Amino acid sequence: MKKQVCIWLLILTAMVCLITVLTEQIRQVAKITHLLVAEDTRELLRQQKVPPEQYEAFCKFEKDTDYTRYDYLLGYLFTEKKKQSELEDYLNLLYEYQPQKIQALKQAEQAVWEDVKYFPVPLSAQDSSLTTSFENSWMFDRNFGGDRGHEGTDIMASCNQRGHYPIISMTDGVVEKIGWLKLGGYRIGIRSPHGGYFYYAHLHDYARDFQEGDEIKAGELLGFMGDSGYGEEEGTVGKFPVHLHMGIYIDGETGTELSINPYWILKWLEEKRLNYQFS
Repeated sequence: MKKQVCIWLLILTAMVCLITVLTEQIRQVAKITHLLVAEDTRELLRQQKVPPEQYEAFCKFEKDTDYTRYDYLLGYLFTEKKKQSELEDYLNLLYEYQPQKIQALKQAEQAVWEDVKYFPVPLSAQDSSLTTSFENSWMFDRNFGGDRGHEGTDIMASCNQRGHYPIISMTDGVVEKIGWLKLGGYRIGIRSPHGGYFYYAHLHDYARDFQEGDEIKAGELLGFMGDSGYGEEEGTVGKFPVHLHMGIYIDGETGTELSINPYWILKWLEEKRLNYQFS
């Protein structure tokens, strides 16, 4: 009799352990499934809905963990959790169940954030009234040249004078495109080391005779803010106020370019502005 009781106790104990394990596995699968199907994660990445203060927190997390700030950024985009322990709980699941997907998204995130160093419009060391402003206008409606979404952020000048504000490179990189476009006017496109494409449009003129393939350093003068563009004829100006259109792109999964919302990156870079001598 005692032997039978012991056997049944062992069976019950084993069943309880099995149920506990299965319950935990189901809980984890449900958790990771919710993360992966609840939202279009690439769309979240493109929108860059990361407050600057949260990005600062991610940078601090990196100092005492195996995860990088890109992992935390992705974890935040997936979950909107802000605490390090909560993010790591989800990141562990992501890396366990979807390592290829999380690595691909991490590379895309690095292409956006890894190389940025400076805000593209310096402060004036001579005249503090020469300010700029911008708002989150990414994918707002535009109709010149056909209905389309606004793929960038417009940095507006307090002094509506073309050729006045210097424009510098946000990153190191290589000149990939240069010259006139009907929509962008005089523009320059720079490919950063981690693959982001940084597009500066509506320039008044260039700082020098740039050629495709030229190496660029972060903070290097590219040209001056203007109002060029919106015309078939090269040199068209006066169609809109003086401003810098700042666009950021990454390569998509099918080889197409994906527009990234620059707004949050520019907000974060507002604290990282160089001083230039202009008045």
